[in-house]
Formats: sequence, structure tokens, C-alpha cells
Amino acid sequence: MNQIRKKQLVFVGMSGGVDSSVAAMLLKKRGFNVVGIFIRSWSNTDLVDCPWEKDSEDARRVAEQLKIPFYVWNFEKEYKKEVVDYMIQTYKQGLTPNPDVFCNKQIKFGLFLKKAKDLGADFVATGHYVKKIKNKSLNFEKLIQAKDLSKDQSYFLWMLNQNQIKNALFPIGNYLKTEVRDLAKKAGLLVFNKKDSQGICFLGKVKIADFLKNFIKEKPGDVLTTDGQIIGRHKGIWFYTIGQRHIGVSSSGFNSNKNFNQPLYVVDKDFKKNILIVSVGESPALYKKEISLEQINFTSDFYKNKFLSEKNIKVYCRLRYRQPLFSATLLQQKKRIKLVFDTPQKFVAPGQSAVLYLPYKNNNFELIGGGIIK
Repeated sequence: MNQIRKKQLVFVGMSGGVDSSVAAMLLKKRGFNVVGIFIRSWSNTDLVDCPWEKDSEDARRVAEQLKIPFYVWNFEKEYKKEVVDYMIQTYKQGLTPNPDVFCNKQIKFGLFLKKAKDLGADFVATGHYVKKIKNKSLNFEKLIQAKDLSKDQSYFLWMLNQNQIKNALFPIGNYLKTEVRDLAKKAGLLVFNKKDSQGICFLGKVKIADFLKNFIKEKPGDVLTTDGQIIGRHKGIWFYTIGQRHIGVSSSGFNSNKNFNQPLYVVDKDFKKNILIVSVGESPALYKKEISLEQINFTSDFYKNKFLSEKNIKVYCRLRYRQPLFSATLLQQKKRIKLVFDTPQKFVAPGQSAVLYLPYKNNNFELIGGGIIK
């Protein structure tokens, strides 16, 4: 087995951060033939603040430390089309997309995987916090939540299929983040204490609303409370998302017996009338009992066939990254697929991902797929 592994070639997506650096280091120690790849995504410096040149240099220097080959692959054109344009178009529809999910599907486990395989790679690898385990009896690969639940990134991988999963390695899924940093420090990797990137990868420190204004014109409209009172004006409903609290309008500006100092939350967007609807403080309007899903994907045919045959399955779900899992039922009704929650859920944003899990061993959970909230 060890002799076979020494012949296996793996291309590691090295972002210049500690996670992917340690992933490359661990794979080399396991006997793989490792090649480091920095994926250059969209980096229009007039619009975004993505420090790709610094990150690329960090990745190159780590590759030198590990004594592995290193290359930069430019996917700017493809990234712009598959991720950036998708995000902009989705916002124009009044929805809230999740670009990182599509980046994983189309770029990291799409273009990157294809090019690596064309060059003879057996696998690609990333620094995602997730575990991969083979179901030997049914012959498919499972994705399991990471050991470090606070860093688990299975939420962003629900669009992957079996071919993508089988050809991917996730070396740090069995480590805590603190353990990853300790490994990097002990190995002398220069990025051992580099801060984690935050937010959408290609935006850097640029706020999403400021970015969108370059592509979507402002279209002011009324801000209404759930009981129909006009309390202000918005700049365009595509600049706001369900659950958003800070919208530039004060609840003290309307005539009501309610507490004037309560927070406002976006609860709905009337796209046709260009109206933003908000709740003043806690309100039933903040919660939903069920949703419809589109673009359903299952990580294996086993779960797809199970759903098609049974028409409904009990699942666990999260609607936002790091949201605690909650129980629900996935239902097929004619041509509509619904997700009915056992307990009403707060801040459900159309366009976001509803990610599905089933219980696994030792109180852990397995990712089985997901869908886009309609």
C-alpha cells in the first residue's frame, strides 16, 4: 500500500494560508508526490481588495520550504463567469447567493480537478475542514463533518458529486484548527500564524453592497413594517438580505406605541413593488416553518435513490454556515420539493443554501446534499 501511495500524484490547492499549507505538508509525509497550485481567481483591483499577489507569494515560499513543485494557474476568466457573474445576477433578482458554494463546484472541484487529472494527477487536495470516509459495502464516498466543528466546511461542499469527492483529499479534516497551527509552527512554516481570510474570498475587505453598486444601479423605494407603516426609504432591495439588521433606517421614525428603540430586521422583499419589509424587534414574520428548494443535489446516487423511492426522508439541516443543525423532513410533492422544519427557523433567505445531513457515528453527521432556497 505504501509503495502504491508513493506513486500517487496529488495537486494541492495552496491559497497561501495555514490550512492548505499543512494539507500539502501532511500529504508529502504520507508519501504522495505533491505539487502545489495557487488558483488565481478574479482580481479586478479597481473593484476588490483581494491580496492575491501576497497570498501567491506566501504559497510559493511554503512550497519551497516543503521542497515541492509550485505553479500559479490563472482561472480569472472562468471565475468571473462562474462565480462573480452568477453572484451579481442572483442579487439582481433580489436573492442572496452563496458564491463560495459555486466556487467549490465550478472552480476548485471543477476546473482545477479537470486540469489536474488531464496532467496525470490521481487526486486534488484542499485545506477544507471536512472528513472523507469510504462506504465499502455500497462503494461510495461519504463526507463527514470535521473534527473541529467550529471550523467544519461541509456546508460549502453540498454541490459536489461522487466523481468530485472520489478524486479529492481533505487532509486536515481530522485535526482541530489549533492542532493545524501547531503542526505548521513545529514544521517552521512561515504562515503558521497568518490570519484566516474572512468573508467572500475575492472581495477582501470590500463590503458586498459597495461591490454590487458597480454593477447594479440604486433604485430607492419604501421601507414598510410588517403592519404596513412606511418608516423610510431603501436604496434598492438587492442591497439587503433577509435577517439583515443594519439598514440605515431607525425604528424611532414611525408613529407607534411600540418601543421606538427596538432593532429592525429585514423579513421580506417585494421585488415587483420595490418594497423592503422589516420587523420591529421580534416578530413571527422572522420565522418560517417550511421552504421550497431548487437545484437539489445529493452527494451520492444512494441518497438520491432513497429520496426518489421514499418521497420523504427525515434529515438534519442548516440554512447558514455554522448554524446549529436542526431536524426537518425533505418532501417531494408533485414537481415541488419542500423542506418542512420540526421547529420554525429564523432569517430564511431565498438564494441561500439549505444543506442536508444524516446522523453518523459518535454523534457526528454526514453531508448528503442540499438545495437552493426558493
